[in-house]
Amino acid sequence: MPENTHEAAGGVEARQPICIHTHQIMDSCLDKDCVEELRVYLTTQSQAALDGATTAKTRCAELLFVDVGVEPLAYKHGHYAIDLTFYYRIIGDAILGGTRPTTITGLAVFAKRVVLYGGKCGAKTFRSTDELPCADELLHSELPLAVVEALDPMILSAKVREVCECRRCETELADIPANIVESFGEQLVLSGESKRLYVTIGQFSTVRLERETQISVEPREYCAPTRECCDEECCEEDPCEMFSRIDFPMREFFPGSRKEEGKEPRPPYQTCGC
Repeated sequence: MPENTHEAAGGVEARQPICIHTHQIMDSCLDKDCVEELRVYLTTQSQAALDGATTAKTRCAELLFVDVGVEPLAYKHGHYAIDLTFYYRIIGDAILGGTRPTTITGLAVFAKRVVLYGGKCGAKTFRSTDELPCADELLHSELPLAVVEALDPMILSAKVREVCECRRCETELADIPANIVESFGEQLVLSGESKRLYVTIGQFSTVRLERETQISVEPREYCAPTRECCDEECCEEDPCEMFSRIDFPMREFFPGSRKEEGKEPRPPYQTCGC
């Protein structure tokens, strides 16, 4: 590994700056969305259970995937619209009288748009691993990279409605990615049902736009592995030793106080367990 040091006055070893290639965050935001009465598209068996049930309740929601699209805004120089589509797996129980609850699962979809500043880049980047893009892409300028970080949502409420009571202005669900549908193990019911499940969820997320850049940094020391490689299960780290380094979660054993209002929520606030 090449040395990046030189002798300074007095014999003291000083480190010279080095150049690195990284991503610069151009703009970012955070969101706390309360999405009311989001329709759940149940699987075939789950829909049959809901149609025959007297009531239903939800247990948890799992964020499967966020589809992210970026496009420039013609009327706002250097700004970009970020279209986000959240795909959730909703898990609950359908209840018929005093019988044992039947587990139901389905898909919920939430879409939103965010506008952030992404800057302009006159240079185009080409790599030896790149393939020749299609004709349309050759004429477009480079878009910034959009990065979304999101937690599994909190389910705030749920309700079941007869189809005749549902809102007439509901938008039809667009094409669902094949991998999303396959993750449920059976087909989703998009129409023809007699009852529908709706959930209200709370979603925490952050969004940012990044562009590649080169910067000069002053290194402290090179990053090198500190643990020896292992090819046997018996040489893995002792779990009790690992547990001993975890701080005791004292806050979780006491109710919150007024002093804690406005602070970050205690993690984790829910677990799906399925």
